[in-house]
Amino acid sequence: MKNINALITTIFCITLLCFQDASAQTPNSFRIVGYYSGRSIPIDSFETQKLTHLIFCFGGLKGNRLLIHTAKDSDIIKSMVKLKAKHPTLKVMLSLGGWGGCQNCSDVFHTEKGRKEFAASVKEISNYFKTDGLDLDWEYPVVSGFPGHTRRPEDKDNFTALLKEIRRVNKAPFEISFAAGGYTAYIDSAIDWKNILPYTNFINIMSYDLVHGFSKTSGHHTPLYSTPQQIESTDHAVQMLLKAGVPANKLVIGAAFYGRFFKIDDGHTTGLYQACHFSHGFSHKNMYDSLSEKNGFIRYWDDIAQAPYAINESRKLLATYDDDQSVRLKTQYALQQKLGGIMFWQLYDDSFQDGLLNAIYQGTRRP
Repeated sequence: MKNINALITTIFCITLLCFQDASAQTPNSFRIVGYYSGRSIPIDSFETQKLTHLIFCFGGLKGNRLLIHTAKDSDIIKSMVKLKAKHPTLKVMLSLGGWGGCQNCSDVFHTEKGRKEFAASVKEISNYFKTDGLDLDWEYPVVSGFPGHTRRPEDKDNFTALLKEIRRVNKAPFEISFAAGGYTAYIDSAIDWKNILPYTNFINIMSYDLVHGFSKTSGHHTPLYSTPQQIESTDHAVQMLLKAGVPANKLVIGAAFYGRFFKIDDGHTTGLYQACHFSHGFSHKNMYDSLSEKNGFIRYWDDIAQAPYAINESRKLLATYDDDQSVRLKTQYALQQKLGGIMFWQLYDDSFQDGLLNAIYQGTRRP
């Protein structure tokens, strides 16, 4: 009997360990992170109960301090925080920067005084709004970003020093994350990956805009996998970061709730990997009209990239985007790789109900 009881106990423990491992990436630990750009539509129009993190975009700099630009922005942040009454596990975070929003970041964070004053202002403003963390969207340290913005080689070490100071002033459970470029040059040069790890809870990989407004060759702007013609992809960024020593559970991959149209140059076939120039973008909530057959588009699926695209032959337009199918695959990938979650830019571009956020959410609850 003693041996039988011991065997039963052993089996129970092994079963429990297996269950714990299998559920390591459940909705309780798997992040679903939504950026929100501060539009005036009531935030509770969206399915925010399906998020773990909601990030307000964007704060800026005034001198060395974090700045919330307008009274309207303040009201939106307060509306976000009110959601926690209904969804107590939701984390609401402020952010700094964004594309074009970090003009003075290199100069401010180049000095100890600048870093200290900024970190202190983060604590002050976060306490005022009762928010739960900060996401740094410095686009970009070291490497080329918004045209005309200052960058310097010292940005790499200054970024680490900045995170360290923010963490020193803002203790746990305050969360710190940052938006990381999802492309090779950024991953290779911009960040000291090992030394930032103690100071950040998670890293939001911007695995979108991999073909962007300055691109001269068409391609997938947010593919899951690389192709022979396009190395930059979600998986490529993840594998580089894992090799650099970043733990999988700190990596949050990106989905795009918007698409891009590229005009293919005359004399080239309308499609992927052709000479082109950027035309304009579109929101997911408008996608089924923008890319409809009546508007001349045909949808295609790239089995290698695991990404959709659409072509309008008569207008010589290529559309590249995420849809329900591709975001579900990204969610499955993040779960299989035991990553920290999936994030997206941005909630305002989604449908109020049954949009891409719902596709991600349902993907985390698959059998």
